[in-house]
Amino acid sequence: MAVYYIDGLFVDQQEAVLPVSDLAILRGYGVFDFLRTYGGRPFHLDAHIQRLQNSAKLIDLACPWEHAEIRDIVTETMVRNDFPESSIRLLITGGDSDDSITPGSNPRLLVMVSQVKTFPERWYEDGVEIITTDITRYIPGAKSIDYIRAILALNSARSVGAVESVYVDALGHVLEGTTSNLFMVADSQLITPPADILPGVTRDVVLDIVAPDFKPELRAVTKEELLGADEVFLTSSNKEVLPVRVIDGQVTGSGKPGVFTKQIMRLFSEYTKSYGKS
Repeated sequence: MAVYYIDGLFVDQQEAVLPVSDLAILRGYGVFDFLRTYGGRPFHLDAHIQRLQNSAKLIDLACPWEHAEIRDIVTETMVRNDFPESSIRLLITGGDSDDSITPGSNPRLLVMVSQVKTFPERWYEDGVEIITTDITRYIPGAKSIDYIRAILALNSARSVGAVESVYVDALGHVLEGTTSNLFMVADSQLITPPADILPGVTRDVVLDIVAPDFKPELRAVTKEELLGADEVFLTSSNKEVLPVRVIDGQVTGSGKPGVFTKQIMRLFSEYTKSYGKS
């Protein structure tokens, strides 16, 4: 059984509770972050903590914990669990409120650790199907626990057998997936949207490790460009680098993971293996 850190206490997973008066429950007010381990080492933990704190700042949520304190709590929670590889979810809730809407002075910090769940190997060998959805995220730079739009978009994707939905704004620009960032390859150029997205840690790692071999172009991407791309892939903490085969029912490129995507998948795999050993 997993051990969680809940508001100052380490408890068994089944005993982990929040008061129903917490604004995370009453109003969906809170932020979170998510990462996994490689070789038992949390992947870019500092970057995830920094993003968590920035998310809180963006939605005016108090975060009284220093960076080092959060890191120590994550480390201690990891010690109390013994999974071969772990998924780590960090959460700051709005805490209790006198009037059930105005944030008080007692936000809560949660750290939840579980075993890494892997996706089907065929997703990476053949590529996956995704759809696009005319939705944008509120305050895209904040990883808020308000996931109503994302859940609706994912429900639409799953109803047609797709695994992810990519947001499209009012100008027809594709942005990101509900839980992933988006890349495409066109005319041997690696391209990714630069703005109005959550700054993905895995996305940043990919941009860094491919720099010696590619010169990534950060620019707006239209839906039409995406549908006509030679290759498309997603990145996230749990999906890693995931090739896309079909978008809105239309086959992408050759209909299988392309040369660039395969190379980036290999580079990322080599990087994570090295990271887990360091």
